[in-house]
Amino acid sequence: MESPRPPANRRRNREPAPADLRAADADRERVAAVLGDALADGRLNHDEYEERTEAVYRARTLGELSALTTDLLPPEAQPLRTDVRPVTAFFGSEERSGRWVVPTHFSATAICANVKLDLCEALLQSSRVTLQVTVMGGTLTLIVPEGVRIEMPASSFMGGKKNQVPPGAPDGPVIEITGVVTLGNIVAKSPKRPRRPWFRR
Repeated sequence: MESPRPPANRRRNREPAPADLRAADADRERVAAVLGDALADGRLNHDEYEERTEAVYRARTLGELSALTTDLLPPEAQPLRTDVRPVTAFFGSEERSGRWVVPTHFSATAICANVKLDLCEALLQSSRVTLQVTVMGGTLTLIVPEGVRIEMPASSFMGGKKNQVPPGAPDGPVIEITGVVTLGNIVAKSPKRPRRPWFRR
């Protein structure tokens, strides 16, 4: 006996998995550049390179693209990251940057450590992301692109919460930071603008 299908509205509201999100042309170019480097240094032969390059431009999803480079680079150096795990740092530092998918519910832990989450090139899985944090004796820094709104209801005990991000559009994406900060800090900010060159007369 077949199990009943979920209601139509539930099926429509179901989020796609990170690997099922549609790829952009810029994503294809990122992967193609890695393949070119692998051909140049001998990790791929010409036939393998041609086969994978053709697959790059046929790919429709991020998962199809990311599968083409898994054996060429370590996880932290992949041009696309769809298998996103929580960020955890104890007595050290961790950073997540580049092109990665930020899940709707994500967590980060910094225990006597520094964690930096750079979302400037990231892809949000949904328009409202909840970031659950645990910060004890450390600092968590969140860098977000223009237009993202930050809400910071996380509780703080002898800690600091700084939201330096300009208010985003009312209908723009939102990142809600929840959790606990103890003897540490959370800082949300925009990326640094490039300096204007100084010209001498």
